[in-house]
Amino acid sequence: MSAARPLFLRRLIPVLAVVALGLAACGDDGDSDAGDSDSASTSESSMESSSAPAGEMSLTVGGANFTEMLIMEQLYGQLLTKAGYTIDYKTADNREIYAKSLESGEIDVVPEYAATMAEYLNLDANGPDATPIATNDAASTVAAMTPLADAKGLVVLQPAAAADQNGFAVTKDFAEKNSLKTLSDLAALGQPITLAATEECPDRPFCQPGLEDTYGLTIKEVLPLGFGSPQAKQAVLDGKAQLVLTGTTDGTLDGLGLVLLEDDKHLQLADNLVPVVNKASAGTPELADALNGLSAVLTTEDLSQLIVRVDGDRELPEDVAKDYLTQKGLI
Repeated sequence: MSAARPLFLRRLIPVLAVVALGLAACGDDGDSDAGDSDSASTSESSMESSSAPAGEMSLTVGGANFTEMLIMEQLYGQLLTKAGYTIDYKTADNREIYAKSLESGEIDVVPEYAATMAEYLNLDANGPDATPIATNDAASTVAAMTPLADAKGLVVLQPAAAADQNGFAVTKDFAEKNSLKTLSDLAALGQPITLAATEECPDRPFCQPGLEDTYGLTIKEVLPLGFGSPQAKQAVLDGKAQLVLTGTTDGTLDGLGLVLLEDDKHLQLADNLVPVVNKASAGTPELADALNGLSAVLTTEDLSQLIVRVDGDRELPEDVAKDYLTQKGLI
């Protein structure tokens, strides 16, 4: 799995910067504000019209090289093809590589994660001791990173409701038996919890410490079985653990009899999917309109199901992207 993935074991934010963020309590729902018109208008105000018609423009869509991002790249590319652009694709194994290509114009458009990209830009501009700017609200996170992006010749468009964040799941049977829908519901049971997660979880603010400080959960043990691994999920299915750490776009959960509990106190940062474009080469209102149309409809559940089709059913990213865009009336 690429280091560009946003989840806390893979994100490019140093631990000290994340700890300093202190977001273990409350905030507005990032997903509910993902399509906030203020953030969209702020970003789009930086867009410049190109002198060439879309049909005469060739653009490169790039980004990270793992399933979720390959699907997003196809979604963006096919939308832009529909808008009249000629599209090439270029992927890289880490953010440091493709971000530099985006800044130079070698890549014109990338799908990104709002909070992770915000902190990447923040630390790059202000150093390792920079005060974190990412929050658990997508619109405010995009607004905070916009000046940093602009300084690099980049434009951040409208974030989608779809978000790839740390998630915590229980068995469906356990959830139904105890009427669990949220992490607060789990905490209200007052039961000590065994958590199947990563060996770093006890030290990570968005894992055990966050669950204990924000929700009041009692984590009696962490089984070091990895992030959303088959072994971690099996430990919950076998009753060796009650809770498993995975990603919110993990599409395997339903088939295994597992269900995510809502992060109702908004512990996790807003890693909503968001287009980032090179202003000089791709900063047109037409391009923004095309990509913002996807952001307006894409949900976490939608994305998780597309991932299942690629990873589970062995379909091609370009095929599942085309099906989705067709179903949504976008192409």
